[in-house]
Amino acid sequence: MLGPVTTGRPTTPRTHRRVRSRRTRIVLVSGAVAVVLAVAVFVVAVVVPLVRPAGPRPLFQLPVACGETWQLGTYPGHDDYDVDLFPTEGRAWGRPVLASYAGEVTVAGINGSLGGRTPDDPDGPRGRGGGYWVKIDHGGKWETQYLHLLEPPLVRVGQRVAQGEQIGRVGSTGNSGAPHLHYEQRRGWEKVEAYFDGAPSGITHDDTEYTVRRKSNNCVPE
Repeated sequence: MLGPVTTGRPTTPRTHRRVRSRRTRIVLVSGAVAVVLAVAVFVVAVVVPLVRPAGPRPLFQLPVACGETWQLGTYPGHDDYDVDLFPTEGRAWGRPVLASYAGEVTVAGINGSLGGRTPDDPDGPRGRGGGYWVKIDHGGKWETQYLHLLEPPLVRVGQRVAQGEQIGRVGSTGNSGAPHLHYEQRRGWEKVEAYFDGAPSGITHDDTEYTVRRKSNNCVPE
């Protein structure tokens, strides 16, 4: 008489199967909780700051020496709110470029390519983009940008600068036709009309070419 017939595979007790099933469910639930927590951390750390409204506008000043009068201008195709600054007296080459307000330098380098326009060769080849430039984060989602500097910026990324501190010199690097300072104020990702000493600059649309004059109050307290 034949004995018990087996398939050669050990029979797993039901209790062991139930334990493994519970462990599997615990692992799956734990993984799901971890994913939810990771998404929540991402939302708090990344998304919330982006949708949070900007803080009050800092008291920006003209990015040039105290007491000087400069011409602010724009032209068709320049882009709304972009400001080009030219001194009304003396030559522009090498004039100090100052921080409009205190903040932290987030960019200090080259935008595009430099080209070859210098004080010794003002009609040299144009470059591309903004040339030597600086970007400063002023907190509250406010930023300023300074383009076409003559030489490498005088500041570095991560450096804290005070209002009125020199960050570079006026030049004509990048896509620039003449020595000047291209300047922008930004609120979050949005470019806005530049204000200086609490008053609007008057440079808004770029439908036509026009200029205004403003006197700098970027004066360091003694």
